[in-house]
Amino acid sequence: MSARLVLLGPPGAGKGTQAVRLAERLVVPAISTGDIFRANIKGGTELGRTVQAYTARGELVPDSVTNAMVQDRLAQADTVEGFLLDGYPRNVAQVVELDTILAAAGLALDLAVEITADPAAVIDRLLNRAQIEGREDDTEDVIRHRLDVYAEQTAPISQVYADRGLLVQVDGIGAVDEVTERLLAAIARPAV
Repeated sequence: MSARLVLLGPPGAGKGTQAVRLAERLVVPAISTGDIFRANIKGGTELGRTVQAYTARGELVPDSVTNAMVQDRLAQADTVEGFLLDGYPRNVAQVVELDTILAAAGLALDLAVEITADPAAVIDRLLNRAQIEGREDDTEDVIRHRLDVYAEQTAPISQVYADRGLLVQVDGIGAVDEVTERLLAAIARPAV
């Protein structure tokens, strides 16, 4: 069974952790724009330097860079049976671009799964992750700014997918295994 999914939710909601777990269970690649960006930053590539200039300020990478990267990744052979996008689309313009990319391949999105989380819990999670992983971009001010940017630019795409009947929402607070099981159950049900 193919599965073409988008995983939504604010920074720190657990998307990265859950994307990997869901991809393993669904046997599709997890495609994380954040992971691709971080690998380029670590590798000191031109893309990495461009991305770092934005993320250090808590800003999102420009759509043109992200769209091209996603289009290239979705053209790779391991996505034929499906994929799980984590961190893309981040705004309504990227939803339109993803529709175009998929339509050109004769495909459509199956489901948008939104992980919800209380903002205070998200801030605590991200500050803890920053200490553990040494992430310089995860200061409290930057985290609050990223949450504001998410609310302004990314949250409206939930409504786009809800209007299409493709959105399911799942509470992301709780033990990792519990959240994974909630997500799998939501994916198995039709969207409302």
